Amino acid sequence: MPLPHPPPPPPPVSEPFGRLPDGTGVRRWWLENGGTRLAVLSLGGIVQRLERPDRNGRRANVSLGFDDIDGYLASTAYFGALVGRYGNRIARGRFVLDGTRHFLSVAGGEHTLHGGALGFDRRNWTVHGFARGTDVGLVLTLTSPHGDMGFPGTLGVRVVYTLTEEGDWRVDYHAETDRPTVVNLTSHVCWNLAGESAGAVHGHELSLAGSRTTPVDAGLIPTGRLAPVAGTPFDFRTARAIGPGLSADDPQLRHAGGYDHNWVLDKGVTAGPEPAATLYEPVSGRMLRIATTEPGVQFSSGNLLDGTSAGGGGRRHRGGDGLCLETQHFPDSPNQPEFPSTVLRPGETHRSSTVHSFTTL
Repeated sequence: MPLPHPPPPPPPVSEPFGRLPDGTGVRRWWLENGGTRLAVLSLGGIVQRLERPDRNGRRANVSLGFDDIDGYLASTAYFGALVGRYGNRIARGRFVLDGTRHFLSVAGGEHTLHGGALGFDRRNWTVHGFARGTDVGLVLTLTSPHGDMGFPGTLGVRVVYTLTEEGDWRVDYHAETDRPTVVNLTSHVCWNLAGESAGAVHGHELSLAGSRTTPVDAGLIPTGRLAPVAGTPFDFRTARAIGPGLSADDPQLRHAGGYDHNWVLDKGVTAGPEPAATLYEPVSGRMLRIATTEPGVQFSSGNLLDGTSAGGGGRRHRGGDGLCLETQHFPDSPNQPEFPSTVLRPGETHRSSTVHSFTTL
């Protein structure tokens, strides 16, 4: 007798979450499939909650965030947000493209970070839900006008969040432009697989499929060199706990106050998502595997969390309470001709995909 097909997942539902200072309403969308429950805000495409069971079936939110809109508006931590037009840093807020110098928004320093003072994380996206076969998801769209934060070209962006029947969270990015520009889209989820209120992630075990990094200067701008990880605290080719490496006497760790660096994935740019990182939390048994088409992963050990912002349930996010694994092109690529190009031209479509797969051991 053939096995019965599982029932289709419930369609996404939305509810009011708050209002922006200009009175615009922000909505929260709920999706559930394959044991994963996801809450997404129209503001910034923010993943407010991502819930998964541990090895004993106890559910917890494994992403850092806030309980209300005020927390997100006051924070500069980018928790859970889509970031763009350019994820990560562009040196001194400027670059030259086709002989024209472009000057970008900078905030809180001399470099452009995550698209400038009003990046995509601060925009209220248009969101539509879908249920298709065994998948459920959201389509998020945004138009960024020519000159937005200094970037050239009107950029049309479409991002699709999909929850599969296996509980995978897939993110597909698409962008088109009417003038030559640069694009580097990513997601800034801050993970704690023990649960958002569990404290430091130093016991998490991480592996990264990259044998080189892009070293940075004191401003966290890549020097242009590719450095082997062998024999350094940056060697995560075999899974190991994060904590011990943080105490190493290494100038790169001093620059960032911990890990906040781009790993060069050995696979390079690929047509489909290929393995990039694995994260395991031994107490809960939760494991996250990340596959991507992108050539790099920015691993940040939560160095800038300082306890000034309160998260879910009122707990304050302190240094090391979460970590980020942002799939991306490399930081400052518009100023680094040897790095994989982030240039997008009219008639082309920027495409990238990242899949987050969850299990327990």
